[in-house]
Formats: sequence, C-alpha cells, structure tokens
Amino acid sequence: AVSNKFGWVVLTTGNKCEMSVGYATLYGDMAGGFAVIKDVPKTLAYELCKWKNSEEGRAVIPDRVLWKEPSAELRPDQKDTDSLPPYPVLDPILKAYIEDDKSFEDILSSGCEIECTRKTIEMIDRSEYKRRQSPPGIKITPRAFGKDRRFPITNKYRRY
Repeated sequence: AVSNKFGWVVLTTGNKCEMSVGYATLYGDMAGGFAVIKDVPKTLAYELCKWKNSEEGRAVIPDRVLWKEPSAELRPDQKDTDSLPPYPVLDPILKAYIEDDKSFEDILSSGCEIECTRKTIEMIDRSEYKRRQSPPGIKITPRAFGKDRRFPITNKYRRY
C-alpha cells in the first residue's frame, strides 16, 4: 500500500548465501521489486555493516542486529546453523561452486568437509526455481545468479 501510494519500490533483504541455498520464502521475504544485497555473501554483508558503523562513528546498524544469531524465524528458537554450516564455512563453498565453477571433487580437495559440501551443492541446485522468481539486484561478484548462471529447474536436475 505504501509503495503504491508514494510510487516507491519495495526492497528485499535476501543475501547471496540465502538466495544460494533457498533460505528465502517466495511471496514472503522475496516479495519486492529490487534485491539490493542479492549478490552479497553473508559474511561480506556483516563486514559492510561494521564498516558503515565505523565510518559513521555510531551504530547505524545496531549491535543487537549484528550479533544476533542468524535465523529464518519460521519457528521458535530456530537458527540458521540448525540446517546450514556457519557462514564462514558456507561462503567459501558457495564461492567455489557458484563463482569459480569448481566441481564437488575440487571443493573437497580445498579442505571442505564431504557431507557439508554435498548438502550445500544439493541445496543450491534444488533452489534454482526460487532464484528464477526473485527480483533483480546489484551484481558485485564475478558470477551472479541470473544471466551469469542458469540451470534447469525441472526433473530433479543435479549437476553432480
């Protein structure tokens, strides 16, 4: 209603990690006209927030937001780490698979844990249909979702 009244665009809040593994709700937090941080990895999003606070000399983004355990908040006491590795572990796997086009074996050879890597790749492949329905966003990495990377969304496609 506010968007229509003033002619504004609704912004979404999903970052690259969430978009990668499907941690976004169609017609929920994905509903909007522009995805500002769609191509920003979660760990970089935190770094940018801390940088902004430092530049401003005050907490523009409150510490309670930065230090709160990440959660989709779909049920009480839920944490992202209930079903995902910690973001400092997840981000390098996502970068290797999505941006660097590394194979499962190549990712493992870099020291990543086998089950964590397998599960992450499955989640990425399984979430293509959500990414196809997401709004456009700013590209900041060498390979973003959309034109840079598109895979089938039917027949239980699995790359590896």
